[in-house]
Amino acid sequence: MFDLSYKLICIDMDGTLLSTNHEISKRNLEAIKKATEKGVQVAVTTGRVFASAYYYADIIGVTTPIIASNGAYIREKLGDKIIYKGLLGLENCQRIMEVINKYNLYPHFNTYNTIYTEKLIYSSKYYSKANESLPEGRKINIVITSNWNNIFTENEDEILKCIIVDKDMEKLAEVKEELKKIEELEVVSSFKNNVEVMRKGISKGRAVEILANYYNIDMKEVICIGDSENDLSMIKAAGLGVAMGNGDKLVKDVADYITDTNDEDGVGKVIEKFIF
Repeated sequence: MFDLSYKLICIDMDGTLLSTNHEISKRNLEAIKKATEKGVQVAVTTGRVFASAYYYADIIGVTTPIIASNGAYIREKLGDKIIYKGLLGLENCQRIMEVINKYNLYPHFNTYNTIYTEKLIYSSKYYSKANESLPEGRKINIVITSNWNNIFTENEDEILKCIIVDKDMEKLAEVKEELKKIEELEVVSSFKNNVEVMRKGISKGRAVEILANYYNIDMKEVICIGDSENDLSMIKAAGLGVAMGNGDKLVKDVADYITDTNDEDGVGKVIEKFIF
């Protein structure tokens, strides 16, 4: 598999492309630039909302469509065309909320550019801080609300994902297991302190397949790089699935190749090794 000519690279952001300090190293940037100059498509593939992913896609200078919200949203970088949109759905939002209320946790329900939450905490607090450095038109809308029924009804055609973050690992584990019992939901984690919920069948792996088909690229010609459980599906689906050195054991166990950590230019080194 290592002798193939790879045409598409799908890169996770947090814990992968971004360092611990949420920065992109010079070596990573240069490797991505050289790959795109060679004609390779490079796609930001993240659990983040599209508006945040777009910002980083701008920084690395790629024009490939962006995979956001764990594959629930794929949109062209150079236009407004939505390639794929997998809605969570009204009933699923209500089911998730029932579980969240049972455990007295704070949810974040996301559209492509908006976060709904009851309190400025965890994800919403991070995005609120990030807005300070984002240009107008690229800021992420943060809406504080307690009227979830209205939010779900009014945004039924826009809500893509729910994320639950908390410091209580035991409680999160219980919530995750309970949500997994709901057949209509896809439940993963991108960090040890979160649970991310989408509609059943939505994953980064499925999104990569959609994007590869968009370019008429065989999955054998795709490299996927990630570090967490929400990256498992795309690492398994790729011709070359790469785990970061800082990645979770379950990711490393299924990867074809393990690179260095996100603080050691792991992404750049993969591109240098397999593209050049």
